Amino acid sequence: MRFLLDAMLGDLARILRMCGHDAAYCLDRDVEADDDVRALALDEGRVLLTRDEQLAARTPDSILVRSKDTDEQLRELRDAGVSLELAAGERCGACNGRLERVASDAPRPEYVPDDVSPVWRCRDCGQWFWQGSHWDDVRTRLRF
Repeated sequence: MRFLLDAMLGDLARILRMCGHDAAYCLDRDVEADDDVRALALDEGRVLLTRDEQLAARTPDSILVRSKDTDEQLRELRDAGVSLELAAGERCGACNGRLERVASDAPRPEYVPDDVSPVWRCRDCGQWFWQGSHWDDVRTRLRF
């Protein structure tokens, strides 16, 4: 699914990206006003995820997220039918760009451990990813 998350759901955007969803975050696009958020969701054919009841009511294909707690938000999305299975190597947690797998013998930035594989790099922002302790933490959070 393709999502647009409003300004109150930044943490949720990163987790959805780890699940392979195309999860655009409105603040990454410098969009915050309700009318602009709504227009962006409609223009790009995205399901709007928002905590704003009025915005959700005015936007077709939106999902109202009621909780402030990220784990509760994940439960709400699961209950709404959103798949929350981790999907390594698909989306950048930072910018939502597509990831590409990096050859095991390719030079790595200093912050990437030498003993991990596979490793991915974002095609858009260049950030590197691997399945480390953060991945395990999110996997645990997704076990409802």
